[in-house]
Amino acid sequence: MVPALAVTDSSDPSVTTPPESPTPSKVRFRWAWWLLAYTSLALGVIGIVVPGLPTVPFVLLSAFAAARGSQKLHERLLADPRFGPMIRDWQAHGAVSRRAKRLAVSMMAACAVIMFLTAPRWWMAATGTAIMTIVAIWLWRRPEPPSPPGP
Repeated sequence: MVPALAVTDSSDPSVTTPPESPTPSKVRFRWAWWLLAYTSLALGVIGIVVPGLPTVPFVLLSAFAAARGSQKLHERLLADPRFGPMIRDWQAHGAVSRRAKRLAVSMMAACAVIMFLTAPRWWMAATGTAIMTIVAIWLWRRPEPPSPPGP
């Protein structure tokens, strides 16, 4: 954790106020954030190998919850070579890379085909496909991360 620093009053440099301590509500719910962070990370990892279970949203949720409940996990996620850049882009710009968008939409399309081939009723597959279509539209409307400055 980052140590809290005393705050100096700009009008009188000799007057300092003690660092703000976490509020009881933040401390009280830290365990819930911790649990959500690790649960969503586990679902994201499972989503790597299970078709139809998304990885990116669960990893982003894990980073969000870890920032509130487990600084150690949050730092590990930011340092991870696979997830770190994606999380930093999302936190800084609300951005998703074009590669991630293409991969997500192609997986949703593959799942839609599988649902239409295996669903006992057409409307079941249509409902799932409609939800995935809404998610795909939302995803493509997200900005892309800024490209690094070139030489």
